[in-house]
Parts: sequence; C-alpha cells; structure tokens
Amino acid sequence: MIPVYTLTLAPSLDSATVTPQIYPEGKLRCTAPVFEPGGGGINVARAISHLGGNATALFPAGGATGEHLTALLKEENVAVDAIVSQDWTRQNLHVHVETSGEQYRFVMPGAHLTSDEFRQLEEKVLAAEPGALLVISGSLPPGVALDDFTQLIQRAREQGLRCVIDSSGDALAAALEIGGIELVKPNQKELAALVGRDLTQPDDVRQAAQELVRDGKAKRVVVSLGPQGALGVDEKECVQVVPPPVKSQSTVGAGDSMVGAMTLKLAQQASLLDMVRYGVAAGSAATLNQGTRLCSRENTEKIYQYLQS
Repeated sequence: MIPVYTLTLAPSLDSATVTPQIYPEGKLRCTAPVFEPGGGGINVARAISHLGGNATALFPAGGATGEHLTALLKEENVAVDAIVSQDWTRQNLHVHVETSGEQYRFVMPGAHLTSDEFRQLEEKVLAAEPGALLVISGSLPPGVALDDFTQLIQRAREQGLRCVIDSSGDALAAALEIGGIELVKPNQKELAALVGRDLTQPDDVRQAAQELVRDGKAKRVVVSLGPQGALGVDEKECVQVVPPPVKSQSTVGAGDSMVGAMTLKLAQQASLLDMVRYGVAAGSAATLNQGTRLCSRENTEKIYQYLQS
C-alpha cells in the first residue's frame, strides 16, 4: 500500500457529553465526558486506522491537552509524529440534548502556531518519501498565513508527494490553483464557490466537478451531497453513489470518515467507483454514532457490501 501521512495544523481534544435539556443560566447536569482526538487530518488518520489501514498523523501538540490528545491517538494505534507547540492544544465541546435530539458543537480557535513551529511541521512533511499520499485537512490556525499554506503544498508537490486536500474557502481555492491535487471533497456550496456560479440545474454539479478536472486543478473531485451520497469525477468517468437509508445519530465525523476511507482506497490504487463507494459507506457508518465517534470497520463493511450489490 502507498504510505499515507496526514497534516493537521489546528488539532483539538474533543469532549462529548449528554444533558437532558438546554436552557439559559441554570446548571445543566451532564454525563461524564468522553474524550477523543480531533482535527481534520487527525480524524482522517484515525478513520484509516479504524478501517484496517495505516497513516502517520503530523500535528502540533501543546500543554496538557496536547499530551492527552497524543496519548489517545497512541491508544488507538495511530502512528504519531508531532512537534511541541507553545500554545496549548484547543479543546472543543459537543453536547447532545436527550429530550430534543439536538446537538450543539462549541468549537474553539486553533492554538497559535509560530513561524518556527510551522517550519518544523513543514520539515516533517518534506521528509516523507516521494509518491506518498499527504492529506491536508482542517482549518488554518492563528499565525499561519494563506501564503504559508500554499507554499507548503507547492513544496510537497515538488517533493513528489500526492496531496489530498479537505478544506474550504480561500484555503481550498488556493490549493486548487497550484494544480495537480490528487483528490478534493467539496460539498455543493463549496463547489459553486470554486467555479464562481450557482449550481441549480440537475447536471450543474457534474459539469462543475469536471471543469476542475479538465482545468488540471484536481485529478479527482468527489462532491458530497448529504443524503444523496456523493458524485465522483476523474478524467475518464463520472459516478454517483447513494447511501442506504440509515437512522442518523450525528453527522460529526462523517466527512473525515469519508475522506479517510477514500484515501485508503486511493492508497490501494482502487477505481474511482470503488473509492467513492467506500467513502460513502464510511461516512454513513459514522452517522450511526452519537457524539464525535468516527466510522467503525464493521458498519462500514456492511454498508459497502450493500452498495456493491
């Protein structure tokens, strides 16, 4: 299998809890929190590990929260290659309300990265072997300019790394301007922003995704379509995979699970259809869980087998 590395510039220590109801000012009695690693690239590495693959997670870790995050990853047998940051790793909170089924996600800003800390992470990226897959996922933390981000991708490409980008807004647009990105996974709104027009007609999404491939910005574009699954495009074909109806408990982690599963198939040099099927299966499997839990291998394989039938 092709080696896989993930880069997370704004990791987090995520905690999830349940409360009977939410109302202002009163004390909200909660269940004991469940702590899990968080951050786009970290979750992608975790999903790959859950699905039986291997990926090395590159990220900054600071303070007691950073130590806790690193320890949790090691407990999950995820390979870790972290640098020490001065600022403590952020801690996010996910609250599930028992009576209403509502979910509240309190997301803190990422820890500030100094220029030296960013340089250390860049050195770890550039030490990866040529031909390896590099998944860059998540938001940019304070201290990291867009130019720094794009320069890192450019250098990684020059080093022979095959980049998978799961970001949004200016960061995603800037990455695609570099060109030659192995895989991107925008949603329909993000895709519309990338091509600069509304996607309202039935065939607009396919045409917009093919435009990114035709212009050399990405080799594969997989557009997540929520309950309608995903549409995948490369230079040769276009496929759509619709998931089976499942009772969704939480959408947290579905996107990262999908990217992890697709990256694993990409590392195994699978076809576009197989890659999208496995990604949709993993994303659907993640929604079966409450809180911040990712896909399980058992549920992913069940849904994957269903999609193949």
